[in-house]
Amino acid sequence: MKPLIIVHGGAGALPEIVDGPQAAAQAGLAHLLLHGDPLEAVVEAARVMEDDPRFNAGTGSNLRLDGARIQMDASVMADDGRFGAVMALERTRNPILVARAVIDTPHLMLAGEGAQNLARRLGLPDFDPTTPEARRKFEKWRLENPVVPHDRWRNFPEEMRAHDTIGAVVRGPDGRFAVSCSTGGTTMMLLGRVGDSPIVGAGLYAGPAGAVTATGEGEEIIRRFLSLRVYERMARGESAESAGRAELDAIPAGVAVGLIAAGLDGAWGGSNRQMPFALLTGPA
Repeated sequence: MKPLIIVHGGAGALPEIVDGPQAAAQAGLAHLLLHGDPLEAVVEAARVMEDDPRFNAGTGSNLRLDGARIQMDASVMADDGRFGAVMALERTRNPILVARAVIDTPHLMLAGEGAQNLARRLGLPDFDPTTPEARRKFEKWRLENPVVPHDRWRNFPEEMRAHDTIGAVVRGPDGRFAVSCSTGGTTMMLLGRVGDSPIVGAGLYAGPAGAVTATGEGEEIIRRFLSLRVYERMARGESAESAGRAELDAIPAGVAVGLIAAGLDGAWGGSNRQMPFALLTGPA
């Protein structure tokens, strides 16, 4: 079976920055071919994306409503059920590395201060992910939304919604699967808000039939347990493309969502918005 990797840069992200997912896919595939572990390969791909400030994860994360705090979510899952996630993690360059480390603890998820303390114990230095681009996006949002009534959050400009998370899916040469995703959230988030990215079955899922990760409006993805729905279709024998398209077509037109999935038949990526993604295969 040919190994493969598919990496996305987020629903709503600009297609001209597809070189980011391409570089991440190349790094992940090289890691897979060298070490043979799909889980470590998706971690490597996500790490590359987190280090690219053009994407909303790690160094490209968004400021929250106060214009000062950045809180990030990330998760990883293997097809044997191993899972690790961090939520509302601050001051860390690569949340995906902390999510991977959670797998080796007795727990599945760590949040806030506990996740940050683990990052320091891992030797990951204190890091402020606030970038000039994050500041620019926040100032643009603040000018367009001088008053933000709580009952009108869904009226935010399209650009400011939580679209551009990152994710990676790998199929190894032995048919094992793994998936990762990471996000820097969105500007209109309240302190402590958690999106779909670290929620198993919502932002990602992996099992013997394949692996899936979603991007887009997190609350809708969580309500639908979107990644699990796609996976269950693949487990019933649908192709990755058929399963992904069926669930994507069921999303209301006003809700931005993207998916990437890999199964025993191959891999597919699609979105109801623009979404840069890259698919690479290796030798059988």
